[in-house]
Amino acid sequence: MEKHRCGWCLGDPVYEAYHDTEWGVPVRDDLKMFEFLTLETFQAGLSWITVLKKRPHFREAFDDFDYTRVARYDEAKIASLLGNPGIIRNRLKIRAAVTNAQAYLKIRETFGSFCQYYWGFTDGKTLHNQISDYRQAPANTPLSDRISKDLKQRGFKFVGSTVVYAHMQATGMVNDHETRCFRYGEV
Repeated sequence: MEKHRCGWCLGDPVYEAYHDTEWGVPVRDDLKMFEFLTLETFQAGLSWITVLKKRPHFREAFDDFDYTRVARYDEAKIASLLGNPGIIRNRLKIRAAVTNAQAYLKIRETFGSFCQYYWGFTDGKTLHNQISDYRQAPANTPLSDRISKDLKQRGFKFVGSTVVYAHMQATGMVNDHETRCFRYGEV
């Protein structure tokens, strides 16, 4: 008998693998957290599957999401990224990745790690929602509004409340797996 999965991932092996192994798993590693944040900012206005299928190219183009390296990208590197057909070549989003890496470093200086800062909004705990159909999940919440506002005040770009909520879902701050999904209890 096949396992029940959340309806949003069905029918695409890349989506299903991501759902089964990563989505909603609590992330406590700053490098992985920066990867998800960067990918979420590139996803703004696009479908997640588009970004997910380009993920290997993003990893290569952005030095495996090493935020210390990304923070030092110069105009030549930005120009090379704009010419890279494997990624989403949006000038504002590419520049936002550099700006966000710089702001990320400042948060690490202040809080010791980005994860400590970010998870502080939930006292280090995953928030478990009771969603029977993925379409019931909110696009944003008062908490994602608050985190978005705080990130923007710290200099981050492309971190609206919807992007932040998607990031919270991806990194396990919130469990929005459907309650019948085999991953709901696992994460």
